[in-house]
Amino acid sequence: MLDKTKIGYEFNPFTVDIEKGRLCFFADVIGETNPIYKDETAAREAGYKTIPAPATFMMSVELGSPDFLPVLTLLEMDIGRILHGSQEFEYPGIIYAGDKITSVSKIIDIFDKKGGALEFVVLESSYTNQDGELVGKARQTVVYRN
Repeated sequence: MLDKTKIGYEFNPFTVDIEKGRLCFFADVIGETNPIYKDETAAREAGYKTIPAPATFMMSVELGSPDFLPVLTLLEMDIGRILHGSQEFEYPGIIYAGDKITSVSKIIDIFDKKGGALEFVVLESSYTNQDGELVGKARQTVVYRN
């Protein structure tokens, strides 16, 4: 069983530079065709200060962590036994090309189902820009198969 005393554990924050090329690549990968995600002029004409991040981009911010999926190490989880259960996003602000985004994640719940055959770890992350503005929140559930 996963260690439920880790509920509330906050991982070390880290900061990622949001580069224009990274946003354009992400837009291509998800099939986004709106020019505001690749063309600075189109973005400004649409009312943005520069190229904004497409929806769900926050998930890729986590890939900038110096530790790959630190929850696996903390809870001694075997990567071969995990599944991505769910993902939710909130957008209180906008992430832009040129921003420095700091991510802070914590474990907000650990519970099990089916007599412990499946365990669930709920993580919440917040994303603030270089001006201290909250620009995003994400919640994901990792499923661990015993």
